Amino acid sequence: MPLTASGVLPSNSWNQKREGIHVAAYLIVQSTISDEAQYQKYRDAVVPLIARFGGKFIVRGAAVEALEGRHDGRRMVIFEFPSMYAIHAFWGSPEYIPVKKIREGAAALDVWAVAGVE
Repeated sequence: MPLTASGVLPSNSWNQKREGIHVAAYLIVQSTISDEAQYQKYRDAVVPLIARFGGKFIVRGAAVEALEGRHDGRRMVIFEFPSMYAIHAFWGSPEYIPVKKIREGAAALDVWAVAGVE
């Protein structure tokens, strides 16, 4: 798929449908932050970039209430994207490479991508 002049996918491609079915997808991040000031720089850079790929916050650092089992206490953030394709376009974009470097040494992350249901 061709990129725009700025090197990102055109916004309509984020909603690419597979077999005519649009399914939202979710990027789930759990983090342990060791350098809050440096991690804030990462947040300031990554949130607008995520938005360029159609992503938006649906959970941002709210307290996790364990109804069964246990939560390990890490901060959780969940972004909704128009599709798995949009998540992969963001994660693999050339623009994300320098942004990702900002958080090196500032936090340890576990990141998962999961498709929603029809």
